[in-house]
Amino acid sequence: SWCPLSPTGAQTTQLLVEPPWRPEVLWDRVTLTCQGSGTASSTTWYKDGQHWGQGGQHRLTVTERGTYTCDSPRTGRSPPVIVSDDPLVLQVPARALLEGDILTPRCRC
Repeated sequence: SWCPLSPTGAQTTQLLVEPPWRPEVLWDRVTLTCQGSGTASSTTWYKDGQHWGQGGQHRLTVTERGTYTCDSPRTGRSPPVIVSDDPLVLQVPARALLEGDILTPRCRC
């Protein structure tokens, strides 16, 4: 499995978000994948800071707005992903942008 590295070289737990647009909105059918060492069989999910069902699965489709994190015993808790249910958003691609890149946002309502 893929394990992202922090600047210091230590393995960390990350949440991969599909589709890759920011901000994340509920009506986009957001899928979260917990990536880190040992996540395939021992993922713990949190929603709004509270332990949340779906234990043991490293992937889930979000059905409620909230702040989501996942935890892997070996690499710790991921940074949070906030999924809203705002009816109107201006979204941008999730990839890193560099000076001179062409940015094509999308307005969704």
